Amino acid sequence: MYDQPRANPSQAAMTFDQMLERVRYEGAHPTRERAEEAVRTVLAALGRQLTGGERIDLAQCLPVEAALTLTAQTPATHQLTGWDFVKDLAARTGATPAVARWDTGAVLAVVTRLAGPDLLARILHRLPAGYALLFGQAELRRPEPAA
Repeated sequence: MYDQPRANPSQAAMTFDQMLERVRYEGAHPTRERAEEAVRTVLAALGRQLTGGERIDLAQCLPVEAALTLTAQTPATHQLTGWDFVKDLAARTGATPAVARWDTGAVLAVVTRLAGPDLLARILHRLPAGYALLFGQAELRRPEPAA
C-alpha cells in the first residue's frame, strides 16, 4: 500500500472544504466547483515542478485531497520559470494566461498560509525565478556568480 500524506500535527489543520472556501474567496470564484478546479489544476502543475523534501513537507501541510493531487504528479525533467508555469497552466486548461495567473495566485495564497514561512522559503529556493510573486511574496534578486 502507498503511504498516504498525513496532516502535520504541529500546524492548525484545514479541511479540503475549508481550503476550497478560502480559494473561492481569494479568487472571487462564483462556485465551489470552480474553486476546486483551480485547486486541482494549480496543485497538479506545482506537483510537476516541486521535488525533494520540500514536496513531501508541503504535502504534509495540505489537506489529504490536495496533497494527493500534488504528489500524484510525476516531476518534470525541466523546471519552468514562474511565467512559463502560468503559460503552461493556461495551455493545459484552455484558459487565458490572465485567468491562469489569477487562479495560481488564489491557490498559492492559501498554500502559503498552510506551508508557513520556513517551508515557503525552502520551496522558493528550490524553484526557478518568478515563483515568489506567484506565492504573493516579494521577488528578491538572486545573487549572480562573479564572472
